[in-house]
Amino acid sequence: MPLPRTRGTGLRQRLAELRGPDVPPNSLDARALAALAANPGCERRALLDGAGVDKAKLAGALGAPSGFGQSQFAFMRGNAFEARVKADGGAELLRLVHERLDPRAEPPTAGVVPDLSAVGPEGRAARTALALREATGAGVWTLLDHPMVALDVAGSPAFLEPDAVVVHPDGRWTVVEIKSFPMLDGSADPAKVGAAARQSAVYVLALEEVAARLGTPPKEHAAGERAAGEPDTAGASSERGARTGVPEVSHRILLVCPKDFSNLPAASAVDIRKQRAVTRRQLARLTRVEDIAAALPEGTCFSPDLPAAELTTAVEAVPATYAPECLSACDLAFHCRDRALAEGAVTSLGRSLRSELGGLTSVTDVLAAAHGEAGDPRDPAVAMLRRAARLRAEALDGHPAGAGASEALEGAACR
Repeated sequence: MPLPRTRGTGLRQRLAELRGPDVPPNSLDARALAALAANPGCERRALLDGAGVDKAKLAGALGAPSGFGQSQFAFMRGNAFEARVKADGGAELLRLVHERLDPRAEPPTAGVVPDLSAVGPEGRAARTALALREATGAGVWTLLDHPMVALDVAGSPAFLEPDAVVVHPDGRWTVVEIKSFPMLDGSADPAKVGAAARQSAVYVLALEEVAARLGTPPKEHAAGERAAGEPDTAGASSERGARTGVPEVSHRILLVCPKDFSNLPAASAVDIRKQRAVTRRQLARLTRVEDIAAALPEGTCFSPDLPAAELTTAVEAVPATYAPECLSACDLAFHCRDRALAEGAVTSLGRSLRSELGGLTSVTDVLAAAHGEAGDPRDPAVAMLRRAARLRAEALDGHPAGAGASEALEGAACR
């Protein structure tokens, strides 16, 4: 009699069936995770990303291709800039980390750059963890170039590759994010800096999981909880690290960009504690992938080789939560937008408006409530809509109150 499959093995096989026969899983990077955390209520994206489905190919097969992608010129420019920053064993990069984040430490003279090569993402993640353990106790500046770390996302591991991680002489770990957008007069585009901070927050969370596995906390902290009354601050984090033996992951990352319009590197320290807290909370709220997969009809598959009609049925079997912000973060956004507009979903008008409308989920319901044809008048959303409809009617029909206001304004102007 064959042995029963474990839950993890069964889930992996189920996700492979969802991708399609012989379809390799698409890697989930930190940028996708940051976008996933921004919309935790979307079960469709959670399942497709957890199963490793290539959403760009899926969107093309559905007839709604996305417009994402980086130009070859921008890609080559970014690679050239990153190579310059990390040249000579990362001497310039370590200097910037020392200058911006740890000026009291011994200046780096010759940093250590361990070899992180291994077979497969699991092997690289294990080799990265070993290198971090060795570097933490070495007491010298160490640069990990493109390490591999794993983060549990909705029950599935996501392998992430930061640009670099620097281990300080005191054993602290710092994430380094290298971007090709310019830093003009010491500051960069706030929107792009915010996106980089959210992406780095994902790396910090993954490194904290590695640190927790490497550390040997005492019994009172074995569950990973703070002691009563202990604040969760950067200073307290260092103290806890010394007390529990868990390496400290810095909440300040180093953002490196080209200086002005040159190819010279400029750096800025960015505090990502807020982004880290938001990302952790939103990732924890994600519906688990196995629960979503278990609710799908038998035989559901998202292979891009299937006919468009069959793919549409499979995709529509998974609930989605569309919002206009998805257009800049998800390859399936155009398909979901068309469906939301066809169904008259209020979410297509934006999350802020959706939250104001309470239980009114469709444009038809909203219009009926505004015209007094449906809805409970005691509902604040219904009362607000009916008042707005009255004000609009008064403005368009030339209500006497509006005329009086106009005459008053004209009289004031004459005086």
